Amino acid sequence: MTTASKISNGMLTLTVQDRKTGVGSKILKKEGKIPAVYYGPKTKSTPIAVDILLFEKMLQQAGESSVVSLVHGGTHVDVLIHDVVFDAVTDEPTHADFYAVDKDKKVSVHVPIVFTGEDIAAKSGGVLVKVLHELEVEGLPKYLPHDITVDVSSLTTIGGHISIKDISVPAGVIIKMGLGEAVALLAAPKEEKEEEAAPIDLTAIEVEKKGKKEEEGAEGVEGGEAAKESKS
Repeated sequence: MTTASKISNGMLTLTVQDRKTGVGSKILKKEGKIPAVYYGPKTKSTPIAVDILLFEKMLQQAGESSVVSLVHGGTHVDVLIHDVVFDAVTDEPTHADFYAVDKDKKVSVHVPIVFTGEDIAAKSGGVLVKVLHELEVEGLPKYLPHDITVDVSSLTTIGGHISIKDISVPAGVIIKMGLGEAVALLAAPKEEKEEEAAPIDLTAIEVEKKGKKEEEGAEGVEGGEAAKESKS
């Protein structure tokens, strides 16, 4: 059966295949698939195989905070992409975990932040520092956002900042982090100071030279006296 990805009732859908125990990732890779598994509080751990190209597309569209529907043997299972293992060299996914959610039970997920208005903040002459890149939120699966937008165009003075309390989230979703925690701030640019060369102590050099000359003179006298003694 060929896997397919589509949008059904506003939700991304991915058709998957059974994966027999003992079938390794190398065999699946030749077929253009990766091993995966889905599980949950009310769902037993089920091994499956997923088309790698369609999974990459779904991961890009849904991320790890949007609910997607797995179609497995005619059964629809609402899941979150819970964990993905990537190849250290190719950066391609090699395994995926899906978490089967209960539509009536709240879940906590990490949602990426999308910053806007950066060009306006940059005109202030400061340096935009993105303190956070994702937020931990909680809500029913149907309310979880794909991402959260943070407008930083209001940062026009050095030292200005945006905190979590300044961020708007969809209804039914709460942020599970300190309200006073900074998300982004405008810092003063670092001034590059030219390192001044240490002044040369000419007196020390002269003393050193004088000392060497005195040592050489002393060695010459000692040598001359030694020569006289040998002749005598």
